[in-house]
Amino acid sequence: MDTVIPVVIVAGFLGSGKTTLLNSLLRNNRGTRIGVVVNDFGAVNIDAMLVAGQVDAMVSLGNGCVCCAVDVSELDDLFATLAQPRSAVDVIVVEASGLAEPRNLIRMVVANPNPRIGYGGLVEVVDAELFGATSAQHPELVTHLRLADLVLVNKADRVAPEALAALRAQVSDWVGQVPVYATTHGRVDPGLLFDERVLAEPKVAQQLSFDSLLDEHDHDHDDAAHRHLHDEYASVSFTSKRDLDPRALIAFLEDPPPGLFRAKGCVAFAVAGERRKFEMHLVGRHVVFTPGSWGRGEERVSNLVLIGTGLDAAAALERLRGTVFEGEELMDEQAMLGVWRYTPR
Repeated sequence: MDTVIPVVIVAGFLGSGKTTLLNSLLRNNRGTRIGVVVNDFGAVNIDAMLVAGQVDAMVSLGNGCVCCAVDVSELDDLFATLAQPRSAVDVIVVEASGLAEPRNLIRMVVANPNPRIGYGGLVEVVDAELFGATSAQHPELVTHLRLADLVLVNKADRVAPEALAALRAQVSDWVGQVPVYATTHGRVDPGLLFDERVLAEPKVAQQLSFDSLLDEHDHDHDDAAHRHLHDEYASVSFTSKRDLDPRALIAFLEDPPPGLFRAKGCVAFAVAGERRKFEMHLVGRHVVFTPGSWGRGEERVSNLVLIGTGLDAAAALERLRGTVFEGEELMDEQAMLGVWRYTPR
């Protein structure tokens, strides 16, 4: 699981705050090596460092991260370079041009044949102040939102609370169960988007707040309303020594709890003749199972971690407990059909 490098795509209309988000991830990165790919030809300012705008320019950012400026047609070659073990990259973040078509970028990542590359989700950034006007002028932006695995309503501090609530409700109507997350200055805890190298194993329903992570806060800490503007995300752990019902787990993943963005872990299934260990990854609506073997002396235990915004931890855990197989006789191999649907050939 730790050899697959997630590729997170950050998209959104011009001026929505994509580069600000990227700068925030780099600034608040605590040991994770981030490969940054900028799909643009202009000079891009990454945390006050100018990145040359020619194709395939690769610049070290001094903190273990790498930044590149490329054309979309060069992405496969660049992914191959960044995925080499000597690059030691933990995650790749692609900042799409403000006029890019996200569907094409998603296809390129999902179809990439490199086994060390995995889809890490599409994050669509929305300008809370201007999205109404820009989406009216460019209706395709709503289509882009429907492709997203996570929507960030940025610049939330620039609109009245009732306007922010109305916009989030409207976006939620468009995107369904996809998490819609409010933020300011592109501030997102990196742990929501990818696994940080130095993070300890999360505790059940551990609440993680942006305010505890940001060294630079440009608001008054006595302003309670501002402090609570940021959403929090929860990480929920689930462990079972009893094997799981594959049909019940697939039903859970296909109809996830509200706010769930990522899930990961390994599971054992209560199916006759099925002794393998299945690694599972979910990002948004994308599920992948990878069959493997249990290590020598490794206990046959299912472990899952859920990560999302506004998760009801108790309800999510109750639903996961419902995936534990309680029957006396093991299920037949037909029960695995749903799993095979999400297993790469």
